Amino acid sequence: MTRYLTTVLLSVFLHAGAAMATEEPKYAVESKADSYEIRKYEATLVAETKIEGRFDDAGNQAFRILADYIFGNNKAKTKLAMTAPVTQQPPTEKIAMTAPVNQMQTPAGFLVQFTMPSGFTLATLPEPNDARVHLREIPPRRVAVYSYTGSWSESRYTEMLAEFRKQLQKSGVQTQGEPVFARFNSPFTLWFLRRNEIWLELGQASDRH
Repeated sequence: MTRYLTTVLLSVFLHAGAAMATEEPKYAVESKADSYEIRKYEATLVAETKIEGRFDDAGNQAFRILADYIFGNNKAKTKLAMTAPVTQQPPTEKIAMTAPVNQMQTPAGFLVQFTMPSGFTLATLPEPNDARVHLREIPPRRVAVYSYTGSWSESRYTEMLAEFRKQLQKSGVQTQGEPVFARFNSPFTLWFLRRNEIWLELGQASDRH
């Protein structure tokens, strides 16, 4: 039942975001190959949590934790001007949904991230109440990006990642770190319409091919 409710919430959340032109992390395309492109991303703020579990379950488990944070389970910081009378009430801050939801493997399981909307800094983002939620800034980075449609299953992802690495090897592109699985649609989106991406980080000059 919990998993079902999470899926429904995720669907409503992402469908609403899509209807309002969901914000995405800012990037510039440096170059394109037949099956992938090289992008340069600006610094990005994320809320993230680590999940110990299976690939196919990590997203649902993390969503409950991260959505709770952006739906208001945080410590609001409010500046009040001195007036008469002085009143105070704790606001409930809600942060807009952005896309994609990122997932990557770690030694302890999976790290799942929500990108925070532009206009915030680490200093102005509300502090999480849940100790499992961590805020950090990812510095500017260059990544190779492989896009595909279809299922979010581990088998589909593994198949696409292998093809992606094969294409990068042919081009002599060197990568570093763990791959990132980026999802842009709700679970109720028809499988053949889903936009999925795999990101592999590059060094400063590794895209020369």
